[in-house]
Amino acid sequence: MTTPSPQPSNQNLSSFIWSVADSLRGPFKQSEYGRVILPFTVLRRLECVLEPTRETVLSTYEDIKGEGIDLNAVLPTVAGATFFNTSQYTLATLGQTNTRGNLEDYIAQFSPNARTIFDHFNLGQWLEKLEANNLLHHVAQQFAAIDLHPDRVSNIEMGHIFEHLIYKFAESANDTAGEYYTPRDVVRLATTLTIDPDSDELTDQGVIRTVYDPAAGTGGFLSAAIEQVRDWNEDARLVPYSQELNSETYAIQVADKLIQGYDTNNLKLGNTLSDDELGSETFHYGLSNPPFGTDWKSFKDAIEAEAKRGFAGRFGPGTPRVSDASMLFLLHLLSKRRPRSQGGSRFGIVLSGSPLFTGGAGSGESEIRRWILEEDLLEGIVALPTDLFYNTGIATYIWVLSNAKPKKRKGKVQLIDATNMHTSMRKSLGSKRKMISDEQIAEIARSYDAFEESGTSKIFDATDFGYRRVTIERPLKLTYTPHDPDRLAAMRDDKAWAKLDEEERTALEAVLPSLDERIPSRDRFERDLKAALTTHGVKLSAAMKKLAQKHLSESDETADVCKDKKGNVEPDTTLRDYENVPLGEDVNAYVEREVLPHVPDAWIDDSKRDEKDGQVGIVGYEIPFNRHFYVYTPPRPLEEIDRDLKETTDRIKAMIERLSG
Repeated sequence: MTTPSPQPSNQNLSSFIWSVADSLRGPFKQSEYGRVILPFTVLRRLECVLEPTRETVLSTYEDIKGEGIDLNAVLPTVAGATFFNTSQYTLATLGQTNTRGNLEDYIAQFSPNARTIFDHFNLGQWLEKLEANNLLHHVAQQFAAIDLHPDRVSNIEMGHIFEHLIYKFAESANDTAGEYYTPRDVVRLATTLTIDPDSDELTDQGVIRTVYDPAAGTGGFLSAAIEQVRDWNEDARLVPYSQELNSETYAIQVADKLIQGYDTNNLKLGNTLSDDELGSETFHYGLSNPPFGTDWKSFKDAIEAEAKRGFAGRFGPGTPRVSDASMLFLLHLLSKRRPRSQGGSRFGIVLSGSPLFTGGAGSGESEIRRWILEEDLLEGIVALPTDLFYNTGIATYIWVLSNAKPKKRKGKVQLIDATNMHTSMRKSLGSKRKMISDEQIAEIARSYDAFEESGTSKIFDATDFGYRRVTIERPLKLTYTPHDPDRLAAMRDDKAWAKLDEEERTALEAVLPSLDERIPSRDRFERDLKAALTTHGVKLSAAMKKLAQKHLSESDETADVCKDKKGNVEPDTTLRDYENVPLGEDVNAYVEREVLPHVPDAWIDDSKRDEKDGQVGIVGYEIPFNRHFYVYTPPRPLEEIDRDLKETTDRIKAMIERLSG
């Protein structure tokens, strides 16, 4: 009999578990390793939780089976958990002769709320493949040797293990771990920023709160929030709700919450944006890291149908471009806010940079920002260091939102630049090269809580991010060159030329050479052309005017201004420009100060008005985060640059001389 190897430390446990993949090499593709390792890890975790009461549960089951008693009402209490298992088997006792049949019996004897986990893993097909390759008993024995009881491996530590396993699984499958798992340092910071302001209330006796994640992955945000509240008050209860699209990460999430003793009926599987499974629910807290840059083309019809419901649905303010669903998740989360009269809600969501500024005035993205800021729902944004996530090194931000802001924050938005608050990892995990330490999380949280201006913290009025996009026109001034051979050739090639009567074409060909070579006035050109055509018995038609203007004219500052039949100055669309005027500033005063000194003949097109307030200029909102923290660094003095260049040149010359010598 061989002596089992001692269990590795928790720090190395995930690597040890993943090493089981070595035995899968050959019959299984690398992309399939995780399909085996993840469900077996969950199975062993559940088994370890039930081990202390296993014999008592089996004894009770034997006593009451066949008596018509609801097992789900009795056995969870006996098991000391929200689930149970009545099989005679364990991973260690499956046997070598009928391993698959015994294991399938073992899984089938779990209570329904645990058994469904393995359905989501689609474990049956992988058991069949393991058996066909004589690997099933070996793999089961390897997992049976690992102790994953919560007393040995806490829920937080188990989360770290799943974090590593999912990263390795995604890496081997050439997939993106960041779609399924949020790094725990980011989770901890977002949870702290969202829940910490309520820490005093959460110390009350018997307090119960709800927390929701619409893109929950393995449930890391939910676990972190529960753990944080428990740190403040062991008697407080945070009830988790979620929805997740990926069935495997959903299965891990359900297993985790079962072990923690929660009702997993609150955890839903499906597409949150197209089919909200918790449509009537609202929550105290919301936490999420939706996938970056995911398009919503495949369920566009459902989104647009929801948007047509206006504010009776989730997307009343508008919809973003179809290439990025981030702001749909943002609106969805905000739709889950509790009424202010009931205390309101606080939400934290991790987003890329695009929701800050993508889309100009009047666009879906701008209208969403407008609604959030004008409704005073945005409390603050924290810019995170790059290289925090497994599959991307892009800039990311935590948005903190609330419909029950404290008095000092009403009408205000706080921006915190935490991009330099990070620690280098000893070993990179994909694109994740940095982490935020607990001390740095505390420092960021203190800065947020202080709500004061500093080098890394700035406070703005919500309207500071708004502007009016004003259309600036300049007069159309045209000079005609009716003798230019290239322009004449282009006019003849135009399809509109062929639509003219033959008499009109012949007359134009005859009279254009008779006009002045350069005519800096449209009125004069058309007057002269009309007179010349009359001698050929042809009237100057609108089509002929349009052709001549298109091909024979060019913009010319020295030419006369073009006017319409009513005497109004016509704008030159090629010179049209736009100015973003800060909200609250008079657009006429702004244009007089910023535009007219440079182009005195410009004017505002006051027909372009905002649909909501009817004023001149289309209202837009953007949050130019980096601009507010930009610090100008003057260039080095020229003398210093010249000196460095001379030193470099002298060094190169010396090297050449040595080589030639």
